[in-house]
Amino acid sequence: MEPEEISSGVDLSAPDAVKKRRVAGPDVIRDQVTRLPGKPGVYRMYGETGDLLYVGKARNLKARVGSYAKIGGQTQRIARMISLTRSMEFVVTASETEALLLEANLIKRLKPRFNIILRDDKSFPHILIREDHEAPQALKHRGAKRIKGRYFGPFASAGAVDHTLDTLQKAFLLRTCTDNVYSTRSRPCMLHQMGRCSAPCVGLVPLDEYRDLVREAERFLDGDAEMLQEQLSAQMERAAANMDYERAAGLRDRIRALSSVRQSQSVNPDGLVEADVFAIHSEAGASAVQAFFFRAGQNWGATVWYPKHDRDDTPEQVLTAFLAQFYDDKPVPKLILLNAEIEDAELMTEALELKAEHKVEIRTPQRGEKREIVAQAQLNAREALGRKLAETQSQQKIFAAVQKVFDLPEAPKRIEVYDNSHIMGTNMVGGMVVAGPEGFEKTSYRKFNIKDQEIEPGDDYGMMREVMRRRFGRLKKEWEELNPSLQLLASEGDGFTVEVTQIGAEPTEMEANVAQPIENALAQIHGIAKMTSAVVAGRSITIVAMVDTADAGDAQSRATQAVNAIRTNLPDNIENLIVAPMKAGAIPLWASQKRPDSWPDLVLIDGGLGQLSAAKEAVEAVGFRPGELNLVAIAKGPDRNAGREQFFRPGRAPFRLPPNDPALYYLQRLRDEAHRWAIGAHRAKRAAAISGQNPLDEITGVGVRRKKALLHRFGSAKGVSNATVADLQTVEGVNEALAQRIYDHFRGG
Repeated sequence: MEPEEISSGVDLSAPDAVKKRRVAGPDVIRDQVTRLPGKPGVYRMYGETGDLLYVGKARNLKARVGSYAKIGGQTQRIARMISLTRSMEFVVTASETEALLLEANLIKRLKPRFNIILRDDKSFPHILIREDHEAPQALKHRGAKRIKGRYFGPFASAGAVDHTLDTLQKAFLLRTCTDNVYSTRSRPCMLHQMGRCSAPCVGLVPLDEYRDLVREAERFLDGDAEMLQEQLSAQMERAAANMDYERAAGLRDRIRALSSVRQSQSVNPDGLVEADVFAIHSEAGASAVQAFFFRAGQNWGATVWYPKHDRDDTPEQVLTAFLAQFYDDKPVPKLILLNAEIEDAELMTEALELKAEHKVEIRTPQRGEKREIVAQAQLNAREALGRKLAETQSQQKIFAAVQKVFDLPEAPKRIEVYDNSHIMGTNMVGGMVVAGPEGFEKTSYRKFNIKDQEIEPGDDYGMMREVMRRRFGRLKKEWEELNPSLQLLASEGDGFTVEVTQIGAEPTEMEANVAQPIENALAQIHGIAKMTSAVVAGRSITIVAMVDTADAGDAQSRATQAVNAIRTNLPDNIENLIVAPMKAGAIPLWASQKRPDSWPDLVLIDGGLGQLSAAKEAVEAVGFRPGELNLVAIAKGPDRNAGREQFFRPGRAPFRLPPNDPALYYLQRLRDEAHRWAIGAHRAKRAAAISGQNPLDEITGVGVRRKKALLHRFGSAKGVSNATVADLQTVEGVNEALAQRIYDHFRGG
């Protein structure tokens, strides 16, 4: 039987290659549902430019995804997400449990726009007791667990780790020194004199006895502190009975250290040996999640998070998403205590047990000590959220002031600040810090090692040009990759644009009620090579490129007639409708369908008019038009007095702000943070140059001090190699013989 032939309805030989109507929203979903299995899995929704909108899991993919195609019954946020969907991807899993784990991993890694996101996620410090040395070392560890040994944690902060390490030193006399220090000691260090190390480095304790101390420390960290204390007490009594008073006194001090730890726990109910406590408080569309960590029967610290979510999300939904993402890369305890029931608690328990490979219990206690500890966590969450909301309101006022000072179209969401650092032209480095409504975004900070060999040492303007060229050259490339159709049409040049302004209209409204009717009307014009539209809230632009043989001017006239013919069919509240010739590169900035997340609303430069000119020259050289970026230079006042800073902007007169202006104080903080970051980067580079492998290390007579002096004088080993004998002698500590030896070394002598 011959297969049935179905026509697509598309004529590829048609003269006008005008794009057909875009399939979007519910239509995309309905199309996908017909091919989906009724199995568990994970689905992803993508927008127009391939940006990830949402990641979800399902027990039955066909039923879950199909629910999005139904009209009505959706929240405003979900309805908007559906309307923006242009494509979907699916992964079938063996069980719903595996789907939950995969969903959490994808959300945490990809941060979709419409999901609840665990923000400010961080790695937690642990205590590591190494097993790859004859005398195991106890140390603070953060990051990948590549060193052989036992890891204890997580601790909520580095301070909690330091406190516990202090206990290990006092109670178990474990070494904390590096292997290099251990191997080079010839006599006990100060820690031994203070009674905080047994000094295995010089044999004051046999290695087998030291390893016994290590095992006792591990028992303590495992939660066996009470029985361990009883055993130490028995040993102390036996030592005293045998009149070994020195040993008895040492055991007494160790017992006191253990007792002080157990007594100092302000939040430590009996029986809570290994548990994580989470409490959520939601208010004004925001949430705070407070956590207490208990290990070894001790409170190992507390911390708080502020997940990103929609105002319509319930505390239970937020806490469910939080737990799944939190335990994606962290050890799972045997007990998790919550102040609110979560969705699919049984499924969450199965998923965490699958990951942890041990039994996990999730409870919402209703009475007793565990209820009290959860209530205390909830109180902390409420207070933390109150402080956060107050800070946010204050920050919003400051950002509004910055917006007013620099005439920005809206309050800035991302501010980038730049500074350079060097010493007499050596180890030149540039720094970038980023600030937003939530404060400094330290994960976005960047360092720029100056690479251009043509830049003269100490050339601040040249350094600024290189930093800005590298940073904004990359940004321009990212923007063009996100908007290839707009860039392609803009580069062709001959054609016209139809730009519409409709105040208050959402992008989906502009797409359906303005852009699509205009495209349909223009499609009747002969000679169109390409056509596309871009929409944002309140604005639409349709861009048309003509074939080479077409008269662009005549096409523009016919476009005006075509648009006027349908004017009555367009929304009544349209304020502007402009048909204009298209010139190469003249597409307005707002028309980008998507900007990179790293697009700055304000670029602040530490310096004066010279640095500003260098920055402006660099960004225009990589393709930005004047005014596309808001560039501002902040120069220190006379005698470098804070409060008398001058601000420079392209094409405008410099100005000052009143000394008590809150915007000035905030801008000073930004400038100082960039200065701190750049200096830190410079010092790290200089230290690496001094301590790292260097040709100067091979020269007899050049030690650490002379090497440091040579690098300070000439900037690098290459600078030393180009120096004459007379130049080398100007360095402190270098006589004529040594100068000749250095000179000969770099010339094969």
